[in-house]
Amino acid sequence: MDIKMIVTDLDGTLLRDDKTVSERTWETLKKCREKGIKVVYATGRGISSKKLAPSEFFDGCIRMNGASAYLSECETKVYSRLLPINLVRDILLLADSKGVSIAAEVEGMNYSNFNVTDQWSWIHSYEIADFNTLDIEIEKIFAIADTSETVELFKSNTPNNTHLHFSRDGFAMIMHNEAYKSKAVDALAELWGIKSSEIAVFGDDSNDIDLMKYAGYSVAMSNAIDEIKEIAIYKTDTNENDGVAKWIEKNVL
Repeated sequence: MDIKMIVTDLDGTLLRDDKTVSERTWETLKKCREKGIKVVYATGRGISSKKLAPSEFFDGCIRMNGASAYLSECETKVYSRLLPINLVRDILLLADSKGVSIAAEVEGMNYSNFNVTDQWSWIHSYEIADFNTLDIEIEKIFAIADTSETVELFKSNTPNNTHLHFSRDGFAMIMHNEAYKSKAVDALAELWGIKSSEIAVFGDDSNDIDLMKYAGYSVAMSNAIDEIKEIAIYKTDTNENDGVAKWIEKNVL
């Protein structure tokens, strides 16, 4: 296979359920880079991804579902699609008025109406915000959407020039209409002179759909949602059983 770039999702894909990565998988990624193959991760996470996926194993990274892409050990930003606060202020205020836990995130800081650390113990950078006066540009809005009423609230009130995504673990996310993993990957690939047909991608959830359609080699994890399995060209083992490493060993190394 003529693969020059590997892109992997994190949660449910590269990461095991306990949020660790096996030595076998790290060694496999290292061998890819030794062969000159670019290795990138693309996640819905923000800066929290740094602790889970150390930058020394990657040539670049994509965070916030494609709102930002980085080079040079994930420090040099080369792609950015931010939301102006006035574009999303109404949905922040509406969700807040309905008692929905919601936050606006940028560069690892969460401006929220709830205690983010109580929800996720590993996130400490947050402050309770007044959405009426908040004045920032945003990488991503995320909210706990664990009821049908909350889901409908977001479906009916998503601002123009944004796109809405629901994850299978009960979150609603609103991002810039050009904040997609595939667009951020394309920005990195263009810098490296790599065609989409020379890229292999791994994913498991609905925020990987555009990536699967973009790349020449799309690989679904065995634990992926059905929609991912239907559109992927290849299948591999689960995230718990080194699915990413196994496919690379067989088809690339």
